[in-house]
Amino acid sequence: MSKPKIGVIVSSTRDTRFADKPANWFMDQVKDHAELDFDLLDLRDFDLPFFNEKASNAWVPSEDDKAVKWQKTLAKYDGFVVVMAEYNRSITGALKNAFDQAYKEWNRKPIGAVAYGSMGGAFALQHLRNIATELQMVPVRSSVHIGGADFFTVSPLGSDKDMSAIEGNLKNSLNGLLDDLTWWTKATKAARS
Repeated sequence: MSKPKIGVIVSSTRDTRFADKPANWFMDQVKDHAELDFDLLDLRDFDLPFFNEKASNAWVPSEDDKAVKWQKTLAKYDGFVVVMAEYNRSITGALKNAFDQAYKEWNRKPIGAVAYGSMGGAFALQHLRNIATELQMVPVRSSVHIGGADFFTVSPLGSDKDMSAIEGNLKNSLNGLLDDLTWWTKATKAARS
């Protein structure tokens, strides 16, 4: 039997984004996960327009081909992890738009996060959880926060060191995230079928 699939969404699309460093670190950590398979979904690769449909696809099928492609991509996954920047105490505009471009494809699936910023992405993660709840998702409790001294150790705004410099500080939260994600992915996948 195939393992459940998790989409790992890179939520920043800025040219100078930091997201690639934690995203690549996370993908390296999960490449041999015993119970889940992970794929990287970079929002840059989807070129989503600003939401301009007649309504959510919960009510009316989307017309924009790029939105439909995004919806079909999301439908393949049993859960999600967002690698998320905190912009002005919230999620990126690109991520909010990506959430708005689908509805049914998010429903009844777990979502976790690797959040970063000076405050560890905590405010953005709270907004993500509110959005996920409205999309009938299961926001998992545990998450990875890269903040404060750790963030400035690996960020180009600070020492720009490799993620290995802070990995020891992240391992417990990573294990918690993966445990929660595994349990909820199995539970929601079984319930959906």
